[in-house]
Amino acid sequence: MPTLGIFKKKRTKDSGSKDLDSPTSPIKDTSSPITPVASKSTHRGSFTYGSKASTTTESNAASHSTQASTVPSKANDSMNPAGYPQQAYATPQASPEPYQQTSHNVPSIQNLIHPANSQPTTQPYPNQQLPAQDRSANGAVYQQQAQQPAQPRVTKGKYTLPDFQIQRTLGTGSFGRVHLVQSKHNQRFYAVKVLKKAQVVKMKQVEHTNDERRMLQQVKHPFLITLWGTFQDSKNLYMVMDFVEGGELFSLLRKSQRFPNPVAKFYAAEVTLALDYLHQQNIIYRDLKPENLLLDRHGHLKITDFGFAKEVPDITWTLCGTPDYLAPEVVASKGYNKSVDWWSLGILIFEMLCGFTPFWDGGSPMKIYENILKGRVKYPPYIHPDAQDLLQKLITPDLTKRLGNLHAGSKDVMNHPWFAEVTWERLQKKDIDAPYVPPVRPGIGDASQFDKYPEETEAYGQTGDDPYVSRISPED
Repeated sequence: MPTLGIFKKKRTKDSGSKDLDSPTSPIKDTSSPITPVASKSTHRGSFTYGSKASTTTESNAASHSTQASTVPSKANDSMNPAGYPQQAYATPQASPEPYQQTSHNVPSIQNLIHPANSQPTTQPYPNQQLPAQDRSANGAVYQQQAQQPAQPRVTKGKYTLPDFQIQRTLGTGSFGRVHLVQSKHNQRFYAVKVLKKAQVVKMKQVEHTNDERRMLQQVKHPFLITLWGTFQDSKNLYMVMDFVEGGELFSLLRKSQRFPNPVAKFYAAEVTLALDYLHQQNIIYRDLKPENLLLDRHGHLKITDFGFAKEVPDITWTLCGTPDYLAPEVVASKGYNKSVDWWSLGILIFEMLCGFTPFWDGGSPMKIYENILKGRVKYPPYIHPDAQDLLQKLITPDLTKRLGNLHAGSKDVMNHPWFAEVTWERLQKKDIDAPYVPPVRPGIGDASQFDKYPEETEAYGQTGDDPYVSRISPED
């Protein structure tokens, strides 16, 4: 197998692997090298930041989702971190508008380097969410890769609205919106998700909202979003999180249509490390997809949206997630464990390599479920043989054969030949250059990658009776 330098190259600059300061920490020197890169704007519509990428409903089936049916041609294997077009920022519970895909003259990531001077065409993309109420615990304990189990992270102090200066809206949705804010204490920038309590209760998402806060408070990992703290008033919930400047991997994938083999491998490896960590904490993520993978300013991933994550010791029967990414045992309403995340990893790798999901169908989500239960996957000829072998061992309904669910757990995934070039310890430290670096200026609250939205007209910080105080978990 030829050597791909993407996993061998040492970093020549600060990897940015350290966490941001707490919003109430002292002011520190924030200077860092800045490499301005011109970007071109392409509107994609709004998505969810730290929440669902499409509206959830109370039923166990999603409605009206479509996706482009064209199969993109083979992409160029070269990578050059430059020329990233503008994209929308994620928002809490975005409205069910179809995802817009931008096509270029050459369906390759090279379009990000040399964008075509032509009118883009749009194609809808599905990935609509399904909410559900958990009926029992979920998860199972596997033998994992040897690494230091992290102690539960304690969020620092209590925050209030006056601690922050709201800069602008980064995205809107049916549950509220996400704001770019600046801490008045250390002058750093954060993303504050504002959820309207009335909408959370109406959509029966109280349990999932409480779970999201609880999971994010517990975890600390280089490839997971950081929750710095939460607070609330009589009308809204506030979650203070990292501001991840580079936007969604979804947008990068849609601009390039599909990734070269080494690029997909890089992102899949970082997701694998994050899933390994979560499973060691007995947490099933349950919502893996490109919309929930954010790019930091160095091009490394941050998994966001923990609304469907849950810490459990055994199994669950909950139908929740995105239709294209659901494992067959979830669709069939059978008890399932952490292995559903490894199935979803297979779907993610397939989508990165092909530009579409293996069970997508132009009809309703029910047709997608039928395809999932049939389990027939057609692999395009341009997929690398090692990648196809891994996918066949992840996207399998046989739990006795699915990698990640066997005796060695995540080690079976990491030791697969497709990942042979990955030095996992260095990747964990972000000591490997990302294949693409978003053109953002660090430390100044650069939101140039995200669309502009009308600002909130309802005043935050209202006092008065709170009819939901007994249902929503209290702040830190």
